[in-house]
Amino acid sequence: MRKVLVFVLLVLFVSTFSFGVKIGLSVSTLNNPFFVDLANGAEDKANELGVELLVVDARDDPAKQLNDIEDLILQRVDMILVNPTDSDAIVAAVEEANDAKIPVITVDRSANGGKVLLHIASDNVAGGMMAGSFIAEQLGGKGKVIELVGVPGTSSARERGQGFNEEISKYPGIEVVARQTANYNRAEGLTVMENLLQAYPDVDAVFAHNDEMALGALEAIKSAGKLQDIIIVGFDATPDALASVEKGELSATIAQQPYRMGELAVEKAYEYLTTETIYFPVPLQLVTK
Repeated sequence: MRKVLVFVLLVLFVSTFSFGVKIGLSVSTLNNPFFVDLANGAEDKANELGVELLVVDARDDPAKQLNDIEDLILQRVDMILVNPTDSDAIVAAVEEANDAKIPVITVDRSANGGKVLLHIASDNVAGGMMAGSFIAEQLGGKGKVIELVGVPGTSSARERGQGFNEEISKYPGIEVVARQTANYNRAEGLTVMENLLQAYPDVDAVFAHNDEMALGALEAIKSAGKLQDIIIVGFDATPDALASVEKGELSATIAQQPYRMGELAVEKAYEYLTTETIYFPVPLQLVTK
């Protein structure tokens, strides 16, 4: 009888700390392969751990993201994982979760306020510096460069630009002739690059804050017949970008691990419910042909 009682208590314990866990994941957009990969990693880890994961898509709309997170709070999730559309705009949502005593983990992009338990991300500054160093090396320290900027207000855009410009500033012979946002979007990258090629036909290199913009810029550059004249560097190492590097079209991309970020976010969320958690960055590497 005692053995049966111990077994029942053990089953109840496992159920409470595994199958009873409910985690919410708010993603900035699922219209980007990088964040699809991140969400897939989170879902696979949740399935492995036997926890319930509720994924919501903000569609790059800060107002929708706030509403999504308010819905997650009403559903009484045990933890909220958030990939912010905007590092400032997300503060209100983080603070609402704080008031509801629901811990928050940010993924890939940080929040500029509120109490965050843990931040899981690549070192975006270091990645920007990698891109700058590669371009400077390829140009021999001289040339004209265009920077395609990500979504304004996101920590990733700010940090990648910071690292890139810190590195490029070491080379007085290199001039960044234009910085323009294309909102991490391939179609906008194409349009923006078409316009910039009209203004700066003698540009030597392009650094895009993500691969989607880099691939859009690539199409504009190919259409202009300048593929052999312009170095193009992206950021994320998405499957399309890696295929382009292999073909010799994109010059390079900075490799992140979005799938692993998603896995780690769920893993650390689950860990926090039973133990302590710590912050650590996801390593980067430069990928070339």
